[in-house]
Amino acid sequence: MTEQQRWTEERIPDQTDRVFVVTGANSGLGLATTRALARRGGHVILAVRDEDRGRRAVAEIAAEQPDAGLEVRRLDLADLDSVRSFARRLHADHQRIDVLVNNAGVMAPPRTLSPQGHELQFACNHLGHFALTGLLLDLLEPGPDPRVVTVSSTNHRQGTLLFDDLAGERTYAPMLFYNQSKFANAVFGRELHRRLTAAGSPVRSLLAHPGYTATNLQTSAPVGLVKLLFGHVLAPLAQSPDRGALPQLYAATAPDVAGGQFFGPDGMAELRGTPTRVRVSPAADDADTGRRLWEVSERLTDVRFPPR
Repeated sequence: MTEQQRWTEERIPDQTDRVFVVTGANSGLGLATTRALARRGGHVILAVRDEDRGRRAVAEIAAEQPDAGLEVRRLDLADLDSVRSFARRLHADHQRIDVLVNNAGVMAPPRTLSPQGHELQFACNHLGHFALTGLLLDLLEPGPDPRVVTVSSTNHRQGTLLFDDLAGERTYAPMLFYNQSKFANAVFGRELHRRLTAAGSPVRSLLAHPGYTATNLQTSAPVGLVKLLFGHVLAPLAQSPDRGALPQLYAATAPDVAGGQFFGPDGMAELRGTPTRVRVSPAADDADTGRRLWEVSERLTDVRFPPR
């Protein structure tokens, strides 16, 4: 077993003076990530849709770590106006951030449109994070060892991009479009790596996935087969959020990572275990697909890298 495969939360280096933005930080993987970073001295900005839940998460962490550096800011990733407002406020209050963890997500709702008219899972899981990354890139570049960690899923391997029907107007199936959004995360992470490298940027783009982890992503799904299967039938097989967060924590903090790498659990089928390097699907690593998704995402968000 390699050093990387034995990696646990206790191996996170000291993060004093480093600033993190974690989306979806009030529960599940985001809360576990926030708690672990705060334990190691990191200042964490909890980017959450529900500020009351964010404040409860802060109170929960502060009860264990009274000196934790935490702040709550509202961010609705499905609403591009909210993404822009979040980025403006962050620029006003912070001279730099060190790591952006694109963690938040929704899973398998009935067909729903975002305020800008995009399918909700594609809007929240991909477009919102695409726009957020672009709008915060100038805050990342000045820092030491800046990183963007985008959280995908093993489901990206079942996904594809329905470029002629991204909003699901003709055919919508909840898991089909969830898989599309997780595929988009993987494509984005790899394409961002290519573009940052070509531009000579110090920012590293990394990918992570949690394997099969018990979070409210499954249990908050609408009543139906998805909730029954993932929230109940398979729940005893899932690992805890603290374990599931390890790959994204490794990507965010380990000193030996390289841009473009993808981390997930080391167990069977990458469902459980400690962090190890895993492979992105060949389809998600295709440069033409990356270029096409990038162009579509710029058009749908009106965000360019660097922002105009």
